[in-house]
Amino acid sequence: MDRKEFRNAMARLGAAVNIVTTDGAGGRAGFTASAVCSVTDDPPTLLVCMNRGSSGAAAFEANGVLCVNTLCHGQEELSNTFAGFTGLEGEARFSVGEWDALDTGAPCLRGAAVNFDCKVTEVVEKGTHAVLFAQVVNLRLGGEAAGLIYFSRAYHRVG
Repeated sequence: MDRKEFRNAMARLGAAVNIVTTDGAGGRAGFTASAVCSVTDDPPTLLVCMNRGSSGAAAFEANGVLCVNTLCHGQEELSNTFAGFTGLEGEARFSVGEWDALDTGAPCLRGAAVNFDCKVTEVVEKGTHAVLFAQVVNLRLGGEAAGLIYFSRAYHRVG
């Protein structure tokens, strides 16, 4: 299978846009992710795919907690910031948006469609990525707003 062809095909798989964050002894970090999905509701668990070569990967491993912040339409700047497209790195990325925390201490974006506050229960390495299984310990639903998806290498409003 040709890698470029596979990546072009995956661009046609629309997905919600999320900022995944962590904080703790390993430091504060975050990245933009579309590879997030529900695994089970008993116990409530999400799956998050993270590039093992990313600048924040060590922080996620050390902290063992994360928050999946699902973005609303109009929050594209936040997505671009945490995807590394604005030049801001590390802690400086958190200067964009308003942040607080729930139970785990992982940064929660105020105004997100939903925040899933999680503890990492298992990590599986596959190729260039780590698959994080994260048990939801708390969540916060945002207000009614249009969603944000990424499809064909562009942002789109949904809802």
